[in-house]
Amino acid sequence: MDSNLHNAPAAGGGMERRAQILRFLWRYRNSGVFSGLSLEPSLEQRSESEGSPEEFSRDLEALGPTFVKLGQMLSTRPDIVPPAYATALERMQEKVGPIPFEQVREAVEEELGVRLSKAFGQFDPEPIGCASLAQVHRATLRDGTPVAVKVQKPGVGAQLAADLSLLRGVANAADRITKVGRHVHFADWLGEFNRTLMAELDYVAEAQNLGRFGEHLAPYPQLCVPCPVWDLTSRRVLTMQLLEGARVDQVPGVRRTEQPMQPLADALMHGYLDQMFVYGEIHADPHPGNLRVMADGRLAIFDLGMVANVPPRQRERMLKLLFAAVDGRGEQVAQEAIALGTPLDDYDDERFTREVGQLVARYAAHSASMSEGRVVLELVRLATAHGLRTPPEVSLLGKTLLNLDAVCQLLVPGFDAKRAVEDHLQHVMRARLRQSLSSTSLASEIMELQSLMRDGPRKLADILDVVADNRLQLRVTGLEESHLMESLQKIANRIAAGVVTAALILASALMMRIPTSSTLWGYPTMALLLFLLGVGLGASIVISALFGDRKVKAK
Repeated sequence: MDSNLHNAPAAGGGMERRAQILRFLWRYRNSGVFSGLSLEPSLEQRSESEGSPEEFSRDLEALGPTFVKLGQMLSTRPDIVPPAYATALERMQEKVGPIPFEQVREAVEEELGVRLSKAFGQFDPEPIGCASLAQVHRATLRDGTPVAVKVQKPGVGAQLAADLSLLRGVANAADRITKVGRHVHFADWLGEFNRTLMAELDYVAEAQNLGRFGEHLAPYPQLCVPCPVWDLTSRRVLTMQLLEGARVDQVPGVRRTEQPMQPLADALMHGYLDQMFVYGEIHADPHPGNLRVMADGRLAIFDLGMVANVPPRQRERMLKLLFAAVDGRGEQVAQEAIALGTPLDDYDDERFTREVGQLVARYAAHSASMSEGRVVLELVRLATAHGLRTPPEVSLLGKTLLNLDAVCQLLVPGFDAKRAVEDHLQHVMRARLRQSLSSTSLASEIMELQSLMRDGPRKLADILDVVADNRLQLRVTGLEESHLMESLQKIANRIAAGVVTAALILASALMMRIPTSSTLWGYPTMALLLFLLGVGLGASIVISALFGDRKVKAK
């Protein structure tokens, strides 16, 4: 492994930091990372200098918190990284030590504007959780209520901003000069990553997420979300209800015999499906570290900093896509993916539809071993490979479903995720129907209908007047910039050059028969010059057709 990556400081600046990042990118340039469009290179083909998927994840960890978060986001993008690397990134854990308690005290007092002893009755100096961006301490309020205090580490925001600025330049260059960059648009993806990361640094937004998720999951008493303490919460400090329990991957066997885990798994799957398709919010990180089985039997959900919002129309298409996948209708899955995505110049509709149909057929035949999340992520990979750019929300949907299936399998080995999804989608449709029939939605529809009834007759009369006066015109915009005008201009230039070439050669042939005192190699000089000029023009037309037209086609 490249020792320079691990010995370098996490927050280097300027040219040194840029060189560190470029060394990392250069090391994995031929490993298939950041493409995800071809099969994973075999171990025999991978050179020793490139490193394995596990080394790739360790090198990302060594580059600091920005790249740890980048790795977590990359694990949701099968169109960018191959499967083995995505799996290694999913297993990536942040191994960082705590910062000194004095820095924690200063950060809390600066954010809250009061001394630590006045804000809290007790504050444990030893953290109960530590990550690259923050650490969590156990504390009690003045009335003795136990709470958890999440404190952002000093200087993290400035470090992330500097790293993202460097990465933005690399992404823009990749979009210009690489094929995968033109497909994926790294700059757009990095902009989305930047917005998500900045939202995660705002603990007021995370507290709002906790409150909303608590309200939305209220119909499921088996689930619990910690309540924020607003008086002791700011952009860099989050105080919330202290919920303790066993991680879902560390539940003792005795506990499993005393309490059935099936209700927890069902409630988790159903609650998250409601969040995604009824309320339009995707929390893509329900991994075992963020889920705890508490002593009272409920399942606690933590770390809601990274939540993506999905617009209603996009949410509806994603729901139709999942419905069609569960029902085994591959052609409709492809149609919904096309409606969600953006076709590129080299988009192959027939091949994409055929391969999506094969994917859904495999899923229908092997649903016990192939989760819905894996199907959605594979769909994203196929779309990018065939020239269809999908929105990032589709990848987040696949990642969430994949994580949910893994967590439910930990709670209940052999959990039938397909049955749970299929059963609950009917409930989701009923909830969406009730939402569409709410008073606000009906009022909006009535206003639209009123506007149509008021303005419709006048607009119809205007159209009939135009038709009666023979003033109906069809306007086509954008024709001057289209490929059609470019092609017509090229054809006209070729024809004109061909006519001139033929005229020059014909004139030179006629002038060969006219006697003249000026000769060159025994031929009249003027005739020979005209002949050579015509041959040169003709050759240039042929060369342009052979090479120039191929370039345009490839582009």
